[in-house]
Amino acid sequence: MRHPILLSAALMGTLAMAACDRSGDAQVERALQDVNVIDETNLNDVMLTVADPNEAVNYFLRSSTNDPGRIDLMRGLAISLIRARRPSEAATAWNAVVNHEDATLDDTVDLADALIRNNDWDGAEEVLDTIPPTHETFKRFRLEAMVADSNQEWANADSFYETAIGLTTSPAGVLNNWGFSKLTRGDYSGAERLFIDSLRNDAGLFTAKNNLVLTRGVQRNYDLPVVQMTQIERAQLLHTLALTAIKQNDITIGSGLLREAINTHPQHFEAAVRSLRALEDNVTN
Repeated sequence: MRHPILLSAALMGTLAMAACDRSGDAQVERALQDVNVIDETNLNDVMLTVADPNEAVNYFLRSSTNDPGRIDLMRGLAISLIRARRPSEAATAWNAVVNHEDATLDDTVDLADALIRNNDWDGAEEVLDTIPPTHETFKRFRLEAMVADSNQEWANADSFYETAIGLTTSPAGVLNNWGFSKLTRGDYSGAERLFIDSLRNDAGLFTAKNNLVLTRGVQRNYDLPVVQMTQIERAQLLHTLALTAIKQNDITIGSGLLREAINTHPQHFEAAVRSLRALEDNVTN
């Protein structure tokens, strides 16, 4: 009489063991899936930062094709196209991201950025106008300032630049942009002040050094400013000053500055040599 009971107990034990096995298999499968996600995330990060931009484009293009509709892969493709300096394709890619159901307002800002890089200022302005004013980010206001500059809406540009600077701990780039905006308006003192502020935040920003020299040059101040510079940078800045002087018909000063630039550069300064030859040929003729 006890055999059926033993059989039932054994059967129940077998079923329980099978259930445990299935449960264990499921746990292992889930764990492997988690590992794959982590590995893929790490690979995506590598592709977005240290990989060759065109290689990253190919990677995200393949990944998006194999797994369509994943917004992280779509963003990766759009970002990689920007890094690869392919703004037209990037604008198309960001437009696809913005139309995704999981898109954010930051994606819309990135679309505007791609349009500006593609020289589509009207399109960028239209996209920025769709973003609610409550979305206050550094990148949004920096782009708003650039669009206002392109429209010569100087008061708006100044307001947007000032707001953008208050939203970042690394304002050197936007200070340089604001300074160049002042330079194009003929506000030379304002431009100089902003370029100096830019260099105070990032002493190595050569664009700000060059813009500062250019601003001084258009005022016929042909002395280099007292800023940190390497010997190569000094030669390049002298070249900028020389070209500015020549453009203003200060030929003798420009010629002297070109010679100084050539002598200052630690290697052969081909650009300055060409400029001096062209100047001498023109004077001779």
